[in-house]
Amino acid sequence: MSSDRSERTATYALRRRLPDNLVGHLLFSVGMVARVPYFATILPLVDEMRPGFCRVVAPKWFGVHNHIGTFHAIAACNLAETAMGMLMEASLPTTHRWLPKAMSAQYLAKATTRMTAEATFAEPLDVSTITDGTDVVVSIRIVDTHGTEVVHCDITTWVTPR
Repeated sequence: MSSDRSERTATYALRRRLPDNLVGHLLFSVGMVARVPYFATILPLVDEMRPGFCRVVAPKWFGVHNHIGTFHAIAACNLAETAMGMLMEASLPTTHRWLPKAMSAQYLAKATTRMTAEATFAEPLDVSTITDGTDVVVSIRIVDTHGTEVVHCDITTWVTPR
């Protein structure tokens, strides 16, 4: 993948223009939520975003609680999709596009704290080989504040040239 600024998605170009500190992370996250309003339900903070990796944090607040007061399973899936989307925006050049196609989720433990999702590619990605549509799997670990993986998601995206 080229590092040429003109080949970055507008989303990733914006992230790179903002400072790499809490203020920059907050500004970017607010802009992301303005573009994808459903993400607001988890109050996400994009903590790190670069080609091949994205980390998003979501607080545990009453809006994500389930009936037993823990982080709701579907809120965790929303967090996973947020991290996947920002990973894809940071990793694909403007010559390609992506669309979520499928998600599998494993609920491994009760989620009693804020959650952190870390998205990576399940297999190395070489965009130059994608000439037709292809499945690209993004693996997302969601951990609590103790570092325990409480949810694991694999999201299959459909990547095609534009």
